[in-house]
Formats: sequence, structure tokens, C-alpha cells
Amino acid sequence: MKLLTRILCLCLALALSRADHHQHGHAPGSSQHEDHAHGHGHGHEHMDAAVVTEEGVPYFFKGDHLFKGFHGKAELSNASFAELDDHHHLGHVDAAFRMHFEDNPNEHDRIFFFLDNKVFSFYKHKLEEGYPKDISQVFPGIPDHLDAAVECPKPDCDEDSVIFFKKHEIYHYDVTTKIVTEKEFTSMPNCTSALHIRGQYLCFHGQTFSKFDPKTGAVLGNYPKEYYMRCPKYSDDSDHVQRERCSRVHLDAITSDDDGNIYAFRGHYFLRKEAGNDTLTADTIEEDFKELHSEVDAVFSYEGHLHMIKDNQVFVYKTGEPHTLLEGYPKPVRGELGIDGPIDAAFVCQDHHIAHIIKGHDIYDVELKATPRVASNKRPISLFKKVDAAMCGPGGVSVFVGNHYYHFASTMLFVAGRALPEQHRISQELFGCDH
Repeated sequence: MKLLTRILCLCLALALSRADHHQHGHAPGSSQHEDHAHGHGHGHEHMDAAVVTEEGVPYFFKGDHLFKGFHGKAELSNASFAELDDHHHLGHVDAAFRMHFEDNPNEHDRIFFFLDNKVFSFYKHKLEEGYPKDISQVFPGIPDHLDAAVECPKPDCDEDSVIFFKKHEIYHYDVTTKIVTEKEFTSMPNCTSALHIRGQYLCFHGQTFSKFDPKTGAVLGNYPKEYYMRCPKYSDDSDHVQRERCSRVHLDAITSDDDGNIYAFRGHYFLRKEAGNDTLTADTIEEDFKELHSEVDAVFSYEGHLHMIKDNQVFVYKTGEPHTLLEGYPKPVRGELGIDGPIDAAFVCQDHHIAHIIKGHDIYDVELKATPRVASNKRPISLFKKVDAAMCGPGGVSVFVGNHYYHFASTMLFVAGRALPEQHRISQELFGCDH
């Protein structure tokens, strides 16, 4: 196994709950920030395999290295699973999953690794007798050279199963009957690794990941989203404001309220920029908007309230401290805005009663004074393939794409524009980061 002299660190911007926060530092979704580790950037790499151990710790494999948890340095994989290297030159792990099924106690808490045409079974970090074996011997009907694998217990799948991925082919393997059912997951890209963690199923592909339904393969929520394999510039206990203001991770949502205060949301955190004095404060979404927990798809301000959209629901909070959820919310996006979620961005311009909803390549208008509300006046957006967030203020519309934003004098100029205006860096020009 080759030795790397540089240190690798892993940061994931994932859409998960904060249950991991106390054990492993910031939970995924905390929008940790990219930096070049000792001069070596790793932003274009992807993970080879991922698995959650019997202790509940996520392991991520890249080449011959292993990341434990969501933070910290990488170590050589053979330090934890020595026999992988003893039997097979470990260039990388193709796929991995943990056999964890309540109804199959004999198959409990084993971690399987797939390398080329071989499978390794580890129990408590020890290779089980007789392994490695041919994949076809242990999992008949499953091909060699896999891309990813993930366990799927009942009732997430109809029977206790393992889902195997190879290019566009999907195989559901029933662990009791050993019957293999081939499936088509048409809405999901080819997975390079997959993970089942805290009841959620994640498919990693390139530098993005998607949350999916293991039965149908349907992508859930506003995905795909980016993740990063980088060294964190800031430590776990560093100031949230400094970390968030200098992040180059894209914003999930942004708005300004009637007083001109700006709220910017990213992963588990949000920044508040006060009107007039540019004072920045940061906190977790969980702390200030506890019903949301984390991650916002879009947000707009209207008549003293923040309308926060997450998946297929709308949460409406009173502005000011504390942020109080209005009675009866959340409500379905369809009922509130006349369109199905998830949506990418939304904004309302001051003194207007029109919510502009961006979904995919199109923008819609919703008259907020109307009953029922209907999303109408659909127009294509030509300047951007994808909009992450948008807000409207006295000076016009700001559109956020990646780690930059663009200013337009009006909604009409944004929609009808054929040339990009000046590009602004979010971290420096909006939040005043000095590097």
C-alpha cells in the first residue's frame, strides 16, 4: 500500500440531523468549509465507499485511506482492516455495507467490503474465517466490480435486503431467500458510494449526493447537493460567524426582512446581517427555528413573517426574537403557493404582493393576496442552469449561484436578461470576509 505524506481531512455538507453533533463534532450539513490542506486541494475527488460501523460511526473510504466520522485526519485503511491488504493490494474499496437486520440475528453487525471480484466479511474489525470469498459465492447473482452497496432493512424495503449498484444497474438482494431482483432507478444518477444513516439513504455521485427512496430510487427533496473532501480551515470550536462568513459553500436560501436585515441559510446554520451597521451573528437553525431542525430550500419575507420552504412544506415564522412558528404550520407547499415542492428559491420585492418562485429552469408568480393562491406566469430563466437562492431589496434582485451572486435592477431584467452582470463573491462582498 502506498503511503501519502500529506494529511487528508474530510468535511461533508450533508443533509442530516444534528444527532451526531455531540459525538463527532459538527453534524453533516454544518457547512464546513473548503481549504487546501497543506497546499493540496481535493475538491474534485469522490468517495469510493461508505459504511456505518456497529458503534454508529460513519467510515468513508478514499483510495487506500479511511476517514472516521465527519472530521479529523485520514488514516490508512489497513490500520483498521489489516487483512484487506494482506489478501489484496488495496488500491481502493469498491463498495461496503453493514449487515444489520433485527430479524436476522446471525447476520448482525458484520461489515462486508467488496474489492474487484472478492468480498471480505469483518466482525468487530476481525476478518471472519474463510474470507475473502468470491462475490458470486456469498451473494449469488451479484456482479463483480461493484460501484456501491447499502443495507435496506424492513420496512424500508419489503424484505431485509441489500441494494447493490453497478453503473446504471440496481440489484435488490433478499438476505433470507437470496433472490435477486433487478430494478431501475431512473431518477437517480449512478452511485459511486451509498450510505444508510439515521434512517436516510444517500447516494454519492462525483462531488454531489442525493437522498433517495430505497424502494423506488426516487430522489427526495431538493437534491443533488454538494459535499467536500477538504481540510477544514476552522476548528470545531471556532466562531460560527467567522466560519460561515468565509465559507465558499453555496447558500441554501437568503432573504431580507421589512427592516432590511438579511438572513442567509446554509446547512445547519444561518447568518443574520443587521441593517445599517452590517453586524453579523450566526446560530444554528435548530436553535432559532426548532421545528425546521436544519436545511432550508427557500425563504422569502412578507408582511413581517419569514416564509421558509423545506421539501414539500412551508413554515411561517414571525420576525423578531424569538422566532415563533405560526399556529397551523407547517402546511403543504401546494396549498400555500399553488405549486409542488421542492423549490430552489423564492423572493418578494418590497411593497409588492407577488412571490416569485424559482423551480428548475423556470420562474413563477404567486399573488399572495389571492385565494386560492396559484403559481402562474411561468417563464424560463436563461442566464443560469441552476439558482441556489435569491432575494429582493430596494435596489433590485440578487441571485445566488455557487459562491457568487449577481445583481439585477428588477425581476424583469433578471428573467429577460441575456448577458450576465458583474459577478460578486458572497463571502467577501456580502459578508465582509477578509480572505
